[in-house]
Amino acid sequence: MKISIAQQNYHIGNFERNTNKIIEAIAFAKAEMADLVLFSELAICGYPPRDFLEFNDFVERCENAIQLLVEHTEGIAIVVGGPSKNPKLEGKDLHNSAWFLADKKIVKVVHKTLLPTYDVFDEYRYFEPNTLFECVEYKGKKIAITICEDIWNLTTAGNNNPMYPFAPMDKLKELNPDFMLNLSASPFNYSHPKLRQETLSQNAVTYGIPIFYCNSVGAQTELVFDGGSMVYNKQGECCACLPHFEESIQSFDSDTIKPINLPDYEEKKYELMHDALVLGLRDYFGKMGFKRAILGLSGGVDSALVLCLAVAALGKENVLSVLLPSQFSSDHSISDSLALIENLGSAHQITPIKPAYDTFEMMLKHQFEGLEFSLTEENIQARCRAVVLMAMSNKFGYILLNTTNKSEAAVGYGTLYGDMCGGLAVLGDVYKTEVYKICSFINQDKEIIPLNILTKAPSAELRPGQKDADSLPEYDILDQILYQYIEKRRGPKEIKIMGFDSNLVDRILRMVNTSEWKRYQMPPVLRVSTCAFGVGRRMPIVGKYLS
Repeated sequence: MKISIAQQNYHIGNFERNTNKIIEAIAFAKAEMADLVLFSELAICGYPPRDFLEFNDFVERCENAIQLLVEHTEGIAIVVGGPSKNPKLEGKDLHNSAWFLADKKIVKVVHKTLLPTYDVFDEYRYFEPNTLFECVEYKGKKIAITICEDIWNLTTAGNNNPMYPFAPMDKLKELNPDFMLNLSASPFNYSHPKLRQETLSQNAVTYGIPIFYCNSVGAQTELVFDGGSMVYNKQGECCACLPHFEESIQSFDSDTIKPINLPDYEEKKYELMHDALVLGLRDYFGKMGFKRAILGLSGGVDSALVLCLAVAALGKENVLSVLLPSQFSSDHSISDSLALIENLGSAHQITPIKPAYDTFEMMLKHQFEGLEFSLTEENIQARCRAVVLMAMSNKFGYILLNTTNKSEAAVGYGTLYGDMCGGLAVLGDVYKTEVYKICSFINQDKEIIPLNILTKAPSAELRPGQKDADSLPEYDILDQILYQYIEKRRGPKEIKIMGFDSNLVDRILRMVNTSEWKRYQMPPVLRVSTCAFGVGRRMPIVGKYLS
């Protein structure tokens, strides 16, 4: 059987756009003489639709889109993801389903069994799990269809849904299918490409059948879907891998697929993170109808990286950098920024904040009389910058890009309503040490980010001679401890056993926990790690885990 995989970028709730994309892919598959074309999970409405699913009108529009697609299935079958109504009087109102359409008919509707409720997922809030396991017979082939669940490690099945301590293919295998189709909407993190390889290979061998896996591509707010759809033979060998971070449609013969070599995705970690951030930025703007971005360019590494990403995502003509020097800014902050801007060819403006700061200092002279310069005055400078950037955003229609990195966000090293403001936190899931690695990737063929930006000591430049190291541990140590606590979810005792200084661990974890209220007020964070701040990490603001 000839199967086309349509890896496409959908827009949540944009039924006309999504349906037109699917119809175009069907036409392509017909031209390829394909028997079947496979689409991703909830392709009809986009993933994740979240509480849109609680609107009857939204669900009806999904059904109408399915009926429209039925009319385009003459001579071909399509398997497409979309919600379906639960006909039973008990349980949730909807299923997360794969619709098998062929010859202008709805042949079968297969429902998802394992509904994830971990990390960024909350599917059991909306969907009723499947209880019926059947294959679809088409053109002499018996086809097993699963939705996302069987690409993950089989041992986690019971954790995803305690009602079913098995994977759906454990049941479907008993029906002797010829191959498996898997519809997925698997968001990117830098460990997923390798994990998908291992799991798909394991499942192909375990069940002894080829697997055709279609993943969504494109960003939906904080989630970035990287595509990378794959085909595996029954020996567990990868026979095809569609591109990451771009749309693609390719066709394969289920009987003649041959193995290929895959790259080492661990070695490509920072390239993948770079590409994910670019796609996340591009789709956030494109799907929201935004066109132009603004950011404060400080001469530091974080804002330099955000500018590079924004230019790559939106085009140099749509990005404005504003240099906002204070009386404490060094000369190289300006010169390094200007060198970067020249390399990228984007626009800039220079607006010193000293007049605004002096005005606030005069306004508060009576209240602050006799008190020394402190963090308060530093924060006033940061908020002066934010006022300028937001004013220009409002006046000219720019969206402000936040440049706070994950290390800073974790320990609260930032000014609320100052440098923490913005419409999107581009680096909020990228540790400071990773920022440098991505910059090195950008500079691998040519020096785009000036070397001085990458070698000078990080500083907010809010008081004379200030360095980040005055307030924080060195980033190479800080990031290791943060990674163990945030990504690996290890407690203080476990981290100390690893050899880190006991007092330092207590200090860092205390800063993380007491900064939760700040992070709740951050912009959406583009997710590229296994645990990003936002919907996937739900910590209480007023909880007390550490003394």
